[in-house]
Amino acid sequence: MTRGESNARLATPAIEVREARVRLGDTDVLRGVNLRVQPGQMVALIGPNGSGKTTLLRCLLGLQRLDSGHVRLLGEPIGPTVLRRVGYVPQRLPLDASFALSVREFLALRRPDTRGWFFQRTRTTDDTLLRHAPGLGLEPLLARPLSGLSGGQLQRVLIAYSLLGNPELLLLDEPTAGVDTPGEQDFYELIAGVHARLGITVVLVSHDLGMVFRRATWVYALNGVICCEGRPEEVMNADSLKAAYGIHVTPYHHHHHAPMPVPAEGVPITLHRR
Repeated sequence: MTRGESNARLATPAIEVREARVRLGDTDVLRGVNLRVQPGQMVALIGPNGSGKTTLLRCLLGLQRLDSGHVRLLGEPIGPTVLRRVGYVPQRLPLDASFALSVREFLALRRPDTRGWFFQRTRTTDDTLLRHAPGLGLEPLLARPLSGLSGGQLQRVLIAYSLLGNPELLLLDEPTAGVDTPGEQDFYELIAGVHARLGITVVLVSHDLGMVFRRATWVYALNGVICCEGRPEEVMNADSLKAAYGIHVTPYHHHHHAPMPVPAEGVPITLHRR
C-alpha cells in the first residue's frame, strides 16, 4: 500500500450513517440518526433501554432494513463483501446443554486453514487459532465443550471467533450481558487490549457508564436520535446524560478510579437491563 493509499484509507470513515430511520410496528425506533466513526477509535454507544442501540447495530450488519437514509462501512455500502471485514459479538449465544461442539471445533470453523482440524495435529490447529486471536487466554478452553462455558468464557470465545476473520471493524452488542459482575472488569480490559494491540475500530454498546468513561475514545448517546457525542469527558456530564436518559446526574470522583457519572444524590449509576 502506498502512502497516498494509506492516507486515503485513514480518511475514509469506518462507519458513516446518514439520516437513518427505522420504524418497527407503531414505534419510530431510529428517527434520523447521523454518526461518523473514524478508523481506530473505540466508540461507546450509550442510551436507555429501547433507545435504538441494538437496532442501529443490526442496520450496520445488514440485518435490519432502513426505511430511509443510508449506511456505509469502511467506505462501502452494506453487502457481503464489506461484511467479511467486520466482526460481531452478540449479547449472548444461547446453547443447549447437549450441544457437543468443543471450543476448538467451533473456532476452527472460522478459518479455511483450520477447517480440516480433524485431519491435522491438534497442536497445529491450536497454534493457528492462538496466533490469529492472541491475548485472549484461550488455550485452557480449547478442549472444553462450548455449552459448558461460563458467560464470560463464552463471550471471550465469541471475540476470538470474530478476530479469526481479521476484521477491520468489531461491533459488540452489550457483550457483558450474562457475565457475572467480577468478570465484567476483566472483559472490558480484554476489549481494550484487543483495541490497543490490533488497532481495529471497536464500537461497543454498553450500559456500564463507568467503563465508557475510562475506556472509550468517543461516545455517542442515542435515544432515537444522537443526543450528543464527543470525548467521554465531554459527554459524561449532567446535561448530556439527561438528554439521553432523562435523569439528573453530576460528576463524581472516586479515589480508586477515573471520574464517572452518578445521580445527583451521590449514588453511582447502575443501569439495569429490563
